[in-house]
Amino acid sequence: MLPTISFLLAATLLAVIPGPGVAYVVARTIAGGRAEGITSTLGLTLGGVVHVLAAALGLSLLIAQSAMAFAVVKYLGAAYLVFLGIKLIFSRPAASESPTVKRSGPAKALRDGIIVETLNVKTAMFFLAFIPQFVSAQQAMAPQFILLGSICVLLNSTVDLIAVFAASRIVGSGVAKAARERLLSRLSGATLMTLGLLMAVANREA
Repeated sequence: MLPTISFLLAATLLAVIPGPGVAYVVARTIAGGRAEGITSTLGLTLGGVVHVLAAALGLSLLIAQSAMAFAVVKYLGAAYLVFLGIKLIFSRPAASESPTVKRSGPAKALRDGIIVETLNVKTAMFFLAFIPQFVSAQQAMAPQFILLGSICVLLNSTVDLIAVFAASRIVGSGVAKAARERLLSRLSGATLMTLGLLMAVANREA
């Protein structure tokens, strides 16, 4: 059971688009230094693993109940990706959306990272929307989901770590920062919308 090229390309593309996770670890790095940034990243990683395991179990139970329900999940997932893309394209990044954190030490940064990511409903919804597009209902669901979900978490964590080590360059201010945020939002939105449409077409042809 190996991940497909299309999955690896899509997961990598989504990982390199800066998102809330990057903003969070950068804020932690600025407030408490590299150690807090790294432990925050580890916390987000562990929280992401919690979502992967929970979603794998839930999806496995769903497949055991109905193959039709799984097909519905895949179409709803594709539609959700398109919705997120449209929302990002037309959103206006606001300065108040940037996380504000205080220096607290690596141990608390680790704990906060786990809590923040575990309680992030958007992460759970994204996993349930994205990963089912690449799994097969004819094979054991949990191992597929755990493998693909773990790859997503690893890619996201790698990008977060890069952001931690380059925080001083990532963080900017003023008009230039706002322009970059708008561009990134639109690129992110276009990527998600295209991915969702492609997945919907692929599901219909399957």
